[in-house]
Amino acid sequence: MRKKQTLTWRNKSRPYLFLLPSMTGVGIFIFFPFLDVLRRSFLDAMGADYVGMENYLTVIGKSSFQLAVWNTVRFIAVCIPLLMVLSLAIAVMINGITKLRELLKTVFLFPMAIPVASIVVLWRLVFDSSGFLNQFIDTFHISPVDWMNGPSAFYVLVFSYLWKNTGYDMVLWLAGLYAVPESLYEAARIDGAGRKDCFIHITLPMLRPTAAMLAVLSLVNSFKVFREAYLIAGDYPHKSIYMLQHLFNNWFVKLDIQKMSAASVMMALTVALIMIGVHMSNEKKT
Repeated sequence: MRKKQTLTWRNKSRPYLFLLPSMTGVGIFIFFPFLDVLRRSFLDAMGADYVGMENYLTVIGKSSFQLAVWNTVRFIAVCIPLLMVLSLAIAVMINGITKLRELLKTVFLFPMAIPVASIVVLWRLVFDSSGFLNQFIDTFHISPVDWMNGPSAFYVLVFSYLWKNTGYDMVLWLAGLYAVPESLYEAARIDGAGRKDCFIHITLPMLRPTAAMLAVLSLVNSFKVFREAYLIAGDYPHKSIYMLQHLFNNWFVKLDIQKMSAASVMMALTVALIMIGVHMSNEKKT
């Protein structure tokens, strides 16, 4: 009996032994540094005196922080639904064809293979005040637009995010579509269901776990678009694309540790709550 219990304990502990090296790295390089950030958010700039919630109130009261939060929320609210719907539509289209399927996958995945620096050069060639796009609209006698230094900069950034990430999300949607049992569609067709009914009542419910995962991944990827905005427009771009990433970068340059710490804690808690909400919503539906 005792030997059986020992074997059971070994079998249960074996996965944790394999996870131990990676969890150790996460603890050293992520968890413990975040605890230090949490501690510093309640201290002054020198890290000597306890100031309570003063750093948080200072950050919240800054107009630059309010603008950055608004632009970031606006960007996420626009991009993530558009990305998920667009990539799902492309995945359904590719899943429904047999010829040229692999070629289409490659075409949509191609933007992921292009380095950020090359994308920046491409965007400058296209969206510069004397770039290809303005030369094209000039043929219709339309006055040129300064795309990156006006309200249009936000839509350029949205386009950049969608262009870069659509192929990645499309592949994940395809994986979810391949996992739907064909027997469900066959049974539905026997009962007289059409393509629309099958998509609404079979495909979409079966894709809920994939949708939850994609929402989280898209949220994470939305913060990476800062690289393009920063390389194109610099530290202080047009106010329509001045987001939290710009704010953190400028605070880092100025070594405003207390502001960065307080804002980082608030941002981490917000993202954690969003991920928990998405997970709980998915669990209830399933």
